[in-house]
Amino acid sequence: MRIVGLTGGIASGKSTVSNLFKAHDFPVVDADLVARDVLKKGNTGWKKVVSAFGDDILQPDGEVDRPKLGQIIFSNPEKRKLLNRVLAPYIWFGIVWEVLKLWMEGFKIIVVDVPLLFEAKMDKWTKPIVLVWVDSETQLQRLMLRDSTSEDDAQNKINAQMSLDLKKSKADLVIDNTGSLKDLREQFRSILVIVTKPLTWTEFGFSRRGVALFLLSIVVGVLMYFQSSLY
Repeated sequence: MRIVGLTGGIASGKSTVSNLFKAHDFPVVDADLVARDVLKKGNTGWKKVVSAFGDDILQPDGEVDRPKLGQIIFSNPEKRKLLNRVLAPYIWFGIVWEVLKLWMEGFKIIVVDVPLLFEAKMDKWTKPIVLVWVDSETQLQRLMLRDSTSEDDAQNKINAQMSLDLKKSKADLVIDNTGSLKDLREQFRSILVIVTKPLTWTEFGFSRRGVALFLLSIVVGVLMYFQSSLY
């Protein structure tokens, strides 16, 4: 099984690339969707966050007010670290569980869409790692336009993440999204050629078929052993 890591920064265009993978029938595990599920009212992650941040972050219906929580963590690095520390185990488990379900369905290539791939140390479990990159000025302008926010607020959100240039030095494949959507699609096609290369023997060994063949070889070996011992 090949687990492709997809990452980027806020307003870099990662979601667009994620949707392109989906359009080409690749299963995508979205860490943001997993995090939303973790934060649903009554879940353990929800209880931990409410305990850490108080009832003030809740909406009248008891669900977490995500924009309000976002304002808190983007303006306070210690609060941001606290949130990551509280939620990381539950998000990690959720991602692993989704990957496992797709593995059991027989998918050989799975895309894991994680904004904090490097920060959460998940990069060691994914290969190749695809980064959606833009220059800092483009990122800032797109974020201000997308969220209708001030330059200071947008910059604070960008500064809260690992810089895209640093991620670029760690990634295996880079999509430069400073241009047009047409440019991005052309680069994506090149990425597909690499991502869909035949599985290595190690990757095949971790696929459902590889595991099945391994177990079958053990069963056959055991049967042959007992058969030979009878004569």
